[in-house]
Amino acid sequence: MNKINLIRAKKILSKFKTLKVLVLGDVMLDKYLWGQVDRISPEAPVPIVNVKKDTSCLGGAGNVCHNLENLDASPVLIGVVGKDAAGEWIKNNIPDSSGIFTVKNRPTSIKTRIIAHQQQVVRVDQESTRPLPRKIGEEIFSFIQQEKFDGLIISDYKKGIISQSLMKKILPSLDKNNIPVFADPKVKNISFLSPVTMLTPNHYEAARITHKPCSTDTEVEEVGRKLFSRVSTQYLIIKRGQQGMTYFAKDEPPIHIPTIAKEVYDVTGAGDTVIATAGLALLAGASIQEAAILANTAASIVVGKIGTATLSQEELLAGVEKTI
Repeated sequence: MNKINLIRAKKILSKFKTLKVLVLGDVMLDKYLWGQVDRISPEAPVPIVNVKKDTSCLGGAGNVCHNLENLDASPVLIGVVGKDAAGEWIKNNIPDSSGIFTVKNRPTSIKTRIIAHQQQVVRVDQESTRPLPRKIGEEIFSFIQQEKFDGLIISDYKKGIISQSLMKKILPSLDKNNIPVFADPKVKNISFLSPVTMLTPNHYEAARITHKPCSTDTEVEEVGRKLFSRVSTQYLIIKRGQQGMTYFAKDEPPIHIPTIAKEVYDVTGAGDTVIATAGLALLAGASIQEAAILANTAASIVVGKIGTATLSQEELLAGVEKTI
């Protein structure tokens, strides 16, 4: 596998600041309670976490948006929140809230993680996965039609915003206008995520979609071919955790990229980093090989951080330099 050189990486990343990218998907608030454990509860065999601080950050599609922003692109997040404090926090902490729609009687999705001694103790989810009202879907489609942008990222966390009816409107329209679409899918919704430019499932999702094992290189290659027969896509990246990733271009042999992460503290949101980095790189004129290498490098950096993490262009370039 040819490595990307630093000059080429800098040229690709320099174009990120010119790109406007819409992110459509399930918006969440990720909350963290940080503390330490000194004893076990006398009430039940569970640790007592003495909380020292709490933090909040964008999760789900919001984390994709945050990754794009930190890589110097101009993102616009499109999603729904509830009429609550968490929804207000999200709207106040994104660069452009014009694509956020408030839905009454539907809570903002919140994931609360309790961390003790750099380890996640438990996660508490507060959310609704009901389908969105038809009116909201129409407003989202209308909003996208009125925007001028370079590409769209679909961030599906299976919370209700990515529906067959909405995709039937959006995807043919963008395909007709030659606007690239990059999708991070969930198994349930894969059938209506066509046509797209790039699909980025992880190996667990790819295995469930194709009903085939997806662990060895040979198995991943077979699963990739199966996915191309199921979904109309130009490129495919299968994220393989500790085994790195495999990328496919239609009608070309797949290429396996080994992981370069030295220490893994938290994989939360790493998939968001992959699709944000690879999508931006392709929009900036990179080949799928260059995009995959940059995305793999970016993922190796964020998994070394605790919590829902992002990275800067400087960190990404430093990561590329280390692999040369």
